[in-house]
Amino acid sequence: MKLPKWVIRRLCRAIVEFKLLEPGDRVLVGLSGGKDSSFLLAGLKVLQKHTPFPFTVAALHVDQGFPEMVDLLPLKKFCAELEVPLTILPTSIYQVAFSETGENPCARCAYFRRGFVNNFAREHKYNKVALAHHLDDAVETFLMSQLYAGQLKTFQPKSYLSRTGVTIIRPLVYFREKEIIEALHLLQYEPINTPCPYAGHSMRAEIKALIQQLEQKNSRIFANLVAAMRGSAEQNFWPTPLNKSEFKTLMSKFWHGEQKRRKDNDIPDTCS
Repeated sequence: MKLPKWVIRRLCRAIVEFKLLEPGDRVLVGLSGGKDSSFLLAGLKVLQKHTPFPFTVAALHVDQGFPEMVDLLPLKKFCAELEVPLTILPTSIYQVAFSETGENPCARCAYFRRGFVNNFAREHKYNKVALAHHLDDAVETFLMSQLYAGQLKTFQPKSYLSRTGVTIIRPLVYFREKEIIEALHLLQYEPINTPCPYAGHSMRAEIKALIQQLEQKNSRIFANLVAAMRGSAEQNFWPTPLNKSEFKTLMSKFWHGEQKRRKDNDIPDTCS
């Protein structure tokens, strides 16, 4: 398989800037079979021919146990053509994550999937887990954290997990989702559709639609959000809120100081 130079350059930019790969790495790709993870797997496999040091690539597909059966034969053929070893791991994530009715299961489902992938990597001596999050995912996470958690954060291109000793890498962080979609024909592979009933109806899907609506009015919206994620972005935050004890101490100092000022200047105390 061949990929255009711009794809290789974009991958190399992320790998060099964030130090995602090192000599001798054993990389496990979390392969859902969708467009993003398939693109990532193909990119890493082709990249093996361009890096000045060796690293190995394998793939893990977590079968979440949805009632609707998914044909994994195309996924198996895709990995065979790439000469990438594939493991399909059966789980009961669906039964557990969807057991509580009336609550969106996306967070629980993602939590369990990550746990299975990371534990498999640790048990099979993979030191890196490659996930297919792209630039749109990073921006959406950044905006979601503000709107739903009151925080300014997004995922990192590289994260070390001390509990498992595995490092998470995201080599697609410089790819827009639309670029991946446009490049899918290069893979000669039809991505697998997820049977998840929440696909396209999640909180992330709502944020994605919101960004697209804003971009229709201002084409700089996405670029501005990307700039705001960087540590070099200009910041002008309010101070950290006071707790009850700190507020009580400051109020006491304020009123005592005010009363002293009025007494020293012979001003009638109208505040008491």
